Amino acid sequence: MATVAVYNMEGVKTGSMEISDSIFCADVNKSVLHTVVTNYLANQRQGTQSTKTRTEVRGGGIKPWRQKGTGRARQGSIRAPQWTGGGVALGPKPRDYRLGMNKKLKKIALKSALSAKYEAYEIYVVEDLKMDEIKTSVIAKMLKGMDITSKALIVTAECDQNVYKSARNIKGVTSTYVDVLNTYEVLRNDKFVVSKDAIAKIEEVLA
Repeated sequence: MATVAVYNMEGVKTGSMEISDSIFCADVNKSVLHTVVTNYLANQRQGTQSTKTRTEVRGGGIKPWRQKGTGRARQGSIRAPQWTGGGVALGPKPRDYRLGMNKKLKKIALKSALSAKYEAYEIYVVEDLKMDEIKTSVIAKMLKGMDITSKALIVTAECDQNVYKSARNIKGVTSTYVDVLNTYEVLRNDKFVVSKDAIAKIEEVLA
């Protein structure tokens, strides 16, 4: 089985542990990764953008001048698109950008992302990632001990507000928990820092 190094909260290596080959040593399916990431980003779009057409802009209820005899072009309203203050022709309207995705593809993509991290030696397991209080310096010291200076994703087994609030003030560091872990966040960050019990939960969910 594949093995990864285990660290303590001081960032000091204390040993190693075995992880599932079927999850962390799977084939990296780039096509599925692209599909899932594109799907995720599309689903983040609010789709609330909106412009007013000539029927929605205030004013313009009267013909600006008579049809013939003025020498000027025919106009029916000062709120037509070619006028300053007029409506927008073919502008955006609110719409839903969400795309569907089946669970099987999501699992394959997450396995591929985790396998890519393992292949690149970017997975760091923490023995007991728990905090009794909110303290940014504790997380900073842990990352420094692991020699992590780039973007990092910290993953806990359950939602941990102390870890989340301690990590959010560090530039480039984000945190999440297993139930909401997604492929995009794994790929977006350079390092994958995960608690030992979170590894067990990931293996249980993706088995």
